[in-house]
Amino acid sequence: MELQGEVLVVELRLDSETKMTEKPIIVTRHLSKIYKTESLETVALADVSIQINKGEFVAIMGPSGSGKSTLMHILGALDKPTQGEYILDGENVEKLSDDELADIRNRKIGFVFQAFNLLPRTTALKNVMLPMVYAGIPKEERLKIAQKYLTMVGLADRMNHTTNQISGGQQQRVAIARALCLNPAMILADEPTGNIASAQAEEIMDIFQKLNREGHTIVMITHEPDIAEHAQRIIHIKDGRIVLDSTSHKQRLINKK
Repeated sequence: MELQGEVLVVELRLDSETKMTEKPIIVTRHLSKIYKTESLETVALADVSIQINKGEFVAIMGPSGSGKSTLMHILGALDKPTQGEYILDGENVEKLSDDELADIRNRKIGFVFQAFNLLPRTTALKNVMLPMVYAGIPKEERLKIAQKYLTMVGLADRMNHTTNQISGGQQQRVAIARALCLNPAMILADEPTGNIASAQAEEIMDIFQKLNREGHTIVMITHEPDIAEHAQRIIHIKDGRIVLDSTSHKQRLINKK
């Protein structure tokens, strides 16, 4: 263990026997995604097999065009593979209809996007409450849950501010609270620090690490090595294939508490 500035760096090693007994949230077997036109066939993913267990914080990283965005769309039930099997929290995803895909997205996945995807000129509180409206949760309960998660991400004093009245980092905190409100099986974050300053990025990574310590499963897509280092495990993808799955690296811990 060593201290570098304000960032604690520890070497994390996962015990293979313990890992095997944990419940898998994600299992993919030989996933491929091929895009075809009349004259061209493009292989975006080729034979991708991974397992992500409950409670892991995993970064999937690679350069532009590596296939990580395609993999993210499949893991997020936004697209289906051309070949292979995808099991999300016990459900076989690649065989679902479009309506069933929409249902599993709502029930199992909390999304955090680079562009925040918040309703403009709408309060943080209402943005977080919106998914619960569609889920049929009563108004009083929606309000309590939204307040709980906005407080958790440090926005207790910004709940009634509209999105144009808060910073980019605060908007991403709202997005994280919204992702948590239906208690998803996993949080899927796509380049979550791409539109915010580096200091705010560290704050967002601190929130993710705290959530992970509380038991939340987090899968983060990124092309930034320094952001990926905040995860417990890093999966490297290149030319549509997994080239390295590192379960032992020096994880950057911002705050142990």
